[in-house]
Amino acid sequence: MRLGQVIGRVTLSEVVPSLRGARWLIVSPFTAEQFRQAAAGADITQSREPSLVIYDSLGGSPGQTVGFVEGREAAQPFEQPPPIDAINAALIDEVFYTPPS
Repeated sequence: MRLGQVIGRVTLSEVVPSLRGARWLIVSPFTAEQFRQAAAGADITQSREPSLVIYDSLGGSPGQTVGFVEGREAAQPFEQPPPIDAINAALIDEVFYTPPS
């Protein structure tokens, strides 16, 4: 599982029938450098990593931190595996990070 910040939503005009009515979020993944900055007391800026679109059934919203899973594991909650690459697996309230010494 990776963590990231929701930076937007996606609206689709056409979808695979099994995913009709699904919610989609645009997520900017956190990097190790962002965690180090936050541990030092600095504000976290948006990552330069490519953003990705994730399937959301938990109700994530812009500005929120989410835990997401990518790859084959993203399709595991479904009876018939849909064509998705990432899924929202957790809504994160707080992150505690202690850099290794």
